[in-house]
Amino acid sequence: MQTMKSAGKSLMEALVCAQSEARLTVGVYESAKIMTEDPDSVSFCVLATDEQFEWDVALQIHFTLIQSFCFDNDISIVRVSDTQRLADIVGDKAEQLEDAHCVLITNPADGSWEDPALEKLHLFCEESRRLNDWVPEISLPER
Repeated sequence: MQTMKSAGKSLMEALVCAQSEARLTVGVYESAKIMTEDPDSVSFCVLATDEQFEWDVALQIHFTLIQSFCFDNDISIVRVSDTQRLADIVGDKAEQLEDAHCVLITNPADGSWEDPALEKLHLFCEESRRLNDWVPEISLPER
């Protein structure tokens, strides 16, 4: 099984690649909108929280709904516990930290591409599900 460390590296690579190709959606509400309007376009979901947001009931409800949606639509999903690190990777403004709790990677419009890092993540999630870890938590590498 792929280690958590290599999964974190793959996640970072997939996020950077998707961002460079404008295939990232950042934010709980923006993500929910994409999932509702075009669920087939979603390839991967990242949920991020840390101690600061652990007791945010509304956020936890959103997470539960997003997880259910991902399970129903066969979308791979992981958790990361460092919201600030995720915001550093996907955001370009400090205020995006507030919104970096959910990040979606969508498929390219032409459907003609394979991202090796994303493929590794899908395999990692598949292996985790076999071990009854439905939303595996991985750590993003430091800079």
